[in-house]
Amino acid sequence: MKRKKLNSLIAAVIVSFATSAFSESPHWDHAEQSTWWAIEDTTQTYPPKRFPFAVCGVGQHQSPIDLAAAEVNDTIQINPLEILYDVDHAPVFFNSGHGIQVNTSIEYSGKLKVGEELFPLIQFHFHSPGEHVIGNTTFPAELHYVHIQADGKIAVLAVAINIGDENSAFQTVLDNVPSVSGGKNDNSGLQFDPAALLPPLDHPIKYYTVAGSLTTPPCSEGVQWYFLPTAITISEAQLNQLRGLYVDNYRLPQDVNGRSLLTQ
Repeated sequence: MKRKKLNSLIAAVIVSFATSAFSESPHWDHAEQSTWWAIEDTTQTYPPKRFPFAVCGVGQHQSPIDLAAAEVNDTIQINPLEILYDVDHAPVFFNSGHGIQVNTSIEYSGKLKVGEELFPLIQFHFHSPGEHVIGNTTFPAELHYVHIQADGKIAVLAVAINIGDENSAFQTVLDNVPSVSGGKNDNSGLQFDPAALLPPLDHPIKYYTVAGSLTTPPCSEGVQWYFLPTAITISEAQLNQLRGLYVDNYRLPQDVNGRSLLTQ
């Protein structure tokens, strides 16, 4: 399937990572997350379509979660993970209205490989504070790499962010994302390697995985989450710059509902 066709599918699957294609979707914000499920699309009369975010309230595999609340299972064999990112020669720096993100270009070939399955990297974005917690530990920010197959199957690679050394790759993102909601910078002339934001990786890659959902409306389930055990750092000044664009763009932890956190 050509990337343009895949992009059309993405537009239908992930409302929360919208561009102007979603300007007619019902408005939502993080401040009202307890009632996302009740937001109505008044243009629809058929009940399921009238409440497009209902799964945010009734879903049983919602994200994020408290990772410490899930049972860790290391007895089930899981597939090896490979992160096959490379340089994107025309990244699009985008202000989604709910956070800052970088959309990969149509020609981009970077992927996440899980076993024999390949998941193209479509975009990556940031939340502050971090959405997934570990008991009483909350991270200042969190990075999500979003991958979508041609059939709509979604895999998200999550990386925790701590305060420490300045991060030059993150600064490039901060300096090129428009400050206006809906703003898009597709003419930066920059080349960017998403791998520059990853922590040092073990070989084979150590990771944890759990079934979940999108963390923003429509909260669609069937998303497989992959967590790296090592955080990256940004400086306090960089965190303040991030929060100057978006603050508290995170969803609270959801019920685990018996899910297990699988690892090697």
